[in-house]
Amino acid sequence: MDETGHEKAVGSVRVWEVVVACLFLVAGALVVYDSRRLGSTWGSDGPQAGYFPFYIGVMIIIASVINLVTAIGAKAKDAGDKAFVTREQLRMVLIVMVPYAIYVVLISNPVYSLGIYEASVIFIAAFMRYLGKYTWLKIGVVSVATMVAFFLMFEVWFKVPLPKGPIEALLGFQ
Repeated sequence: MDETGHEKAVGSVRVWEVVVACLFLVAGALVVYDSRRLGSTWGSDGPQAGYFPFYIGVMIIIASVINLVTAIGAKAKDAGDKAFVTREQLRMVLIVMVPYAIYVVLISNPVYSLGIYEASVIFIAAFMRYLGKYTWLKIGVVSVATMVAFFLMFEVWFKVPLPKGPIEALLGFQ
C-alpha cells in the first residue's frame, strides 16, 4: 500500500483495453497473413484451406479496431482511468499463470519434452508445495498417483495417446 492507504494500480482500464485491442489486432493480422499463404479464395472444388480462417481474421481485425477506437475515445470519467488491477492482484494472477506457461513449455518444447505425465507431476507438486504448503510425502503420493491414474485412463483404457517423456520410453510406452 502507498502512503494514502491505497494499493498501487498496474495501469488503468483504458490502458489495458488499448493493449488488449492491439494484441488482438496483431493476432488477427497474423491469421489473415497465414490464411493467405494457405489459400484464402474459393477454388474450383470449394473453399481453400485458408478461406474460413481469413474471414475470421478479418472479423478479429474489425472488432479490434472498434475496441481500440472505443478505448481511446472513452471519456476519463466513464471508466478509462479507473485502476485495472493492483500489484497484489496481479501478483496472485502471475503466481498461477507463470507455472502454467512453464508447464506448457515442459510438455511441448520441441528440443526436449518431458511429456505430459512428468510435467504434470512437477506441476502438481510445485502447486501443492508452494500454495498449499503440504508435506513432501503427501505431495509425492498425490502427484504420482494422479498421473498414474491419468496414464491408465488415457493410455490403457481409452487408447488416447498423449505426449510422452523419457520415463514412459524407459517403460516401453511410445
